[in-house]
Amino acid sequence: MTDSNERLSAQVTGAEHREVAGVHIDMTRVGDARVRRVIYPVGFRWTTHMKPLVGTDRCMHAHVGFIVGGAIEVEYADGCRETFAAPQAVSIAPGHEGWVVGNEPAVMIEVDFEGDTAQRFGVRDHKH
Repeated sequence: MTDSNERLSAQVTGAEHREVAGVHIDMTRVGDARVRRVIYPVGFRWTTHMKPLVGTDRCMHAHVGFIVGGAIEVEYADGCRETFAAPQAVSIAPGHEGWVVGNEPAVMIEVDFEGDTAQRFGVRDHKH
């Protein structure tokens, strides 16, 4: 791991740390929002690792922020795919499947409002 990658994965001062299905989440509250650093490990796939815990066919959470390390790909029910690679802004609508691309973890900095993220940011349902 390079120095840059070590900094991206270092403990976040003052943040609450969680690990869910191998995903590391460091979260802190800022006003009404949560700011989260999320590290998705190499080989992570939503349907394999999270679907059994969540119980929905696809991730129903909106993701808004920046990918600062690695890459992810998402696919919607209609087959449309998007790839996000660092450094890049990210806006992912609810109703997606997602996975890590390549041989390094994907690191995202997200801002969310828990169940109100899509509405608060104006993220529309994915449609063509």
